[in-house]
Amino acid sequence: MQYLGLTVVVALAALLVVAVALRVLFGGAWLLGFLRGVLGGLVLAVGGLFGLVAYELYGFRALPEGEPLATVTFHSQGNGTFEAEIVQDDERHLVLVEGDLWQLQLRALQWKGPASLIGLEPGYQLAQLSGRYMAVEQQALARLPNARLSPVPAELDLWQRLSLDGHDLLIVEPRLHRSERMPMADGARFTLSMAPTGLLIEPVNMQASDALARW
Repeated sequence: MQYLGLTVVVALAALLVVAVALRVLFGGAWLLGFLRGVLGGLVLAVGGLFGLVAYELYGFRALPEGEPLATVTFHSQGNGTFEAEIVQDDERHLVLVEGDLWQLQLRALQWKGPASLIGLEPGYQLAQLSGRYMAVEQQALARLPNARLSPVPAELDLWQRLSLDGHDLLIVEPRLHRSERMPMADGARFTLSMAPTGLLIEPVNMQASDALARW
């Protein structure tokens, strides 16, 4: 609920800024028209940025304490291709990857300063599931090496475009976490958790345990 509320607040701020920009651009007589146009354009750009931030926040969730973030189950489709079923609470995503091993990328937000003082909780967003063959020749021919998990389209992805990972921003610290590579096998199920050292992947059924034993 926290990140939904943040999304609404930032989206409303974006609408307010855009309304001000339109007022500057089209309201009344054009005194000092060039300066008015430049100012209106800048304010409009800020409103657009607020809108993109709201869109980005929409895909984040509060980081749970002591509970798995998600479960990942693999179903073989043949020829080295697997359907990955990713379950987060009541949401279920299906993506295709290929390879022998898999790795998950997760984006995390750690609030600081005033944001931390008012009680904002750390957040996370599953970003990408990657598959990889152990043989270099096979990997070079892979058609489905990566599956995007973020709900934000790549062309609107501020995190990716601004390379936010590792930057120390005013009220938030964005971080990108990568799990260790783990083997894929038909029916193998794993849980994903956040540990102090980073992402923790654990097998939860016999197929996953057997795959780890063979790896």
